[in-house]
Amino acid sequence: MGYRAYDAPVEEGKQYDVDIKELSRRGDGVARIEGYVVFVPNTRAGNHVKIQITQVRDRFAIGQKAE
Repeated sequence: MGYRAYDAPVEEGKQYDVDIKELSRRGDGVARIEGYVVFVPNTRAGNHVKIQITQVRDRFAIGQKAE
C-alpha cells in the first residue's frame, strides 16, 4: 500500500500517541499509524510515546518525542 504525502494518515505538526514496535537500521524507533511508517529518533522498541510529526514523505514520516 503506497501513500502520497498529501494523503498520508498523518499531518505535519500534529501529535499522535504511538507504540514503538521495532528499530530501523539506523537505530530510530519505528511506529506505524494505519500501516504508515513513522521513524522516531531516540526511542526504543516497547516505548509508548507521544510524538509530533516533523516531516511527511511519500513512503514514511519522521516524528520527534513531544514535550
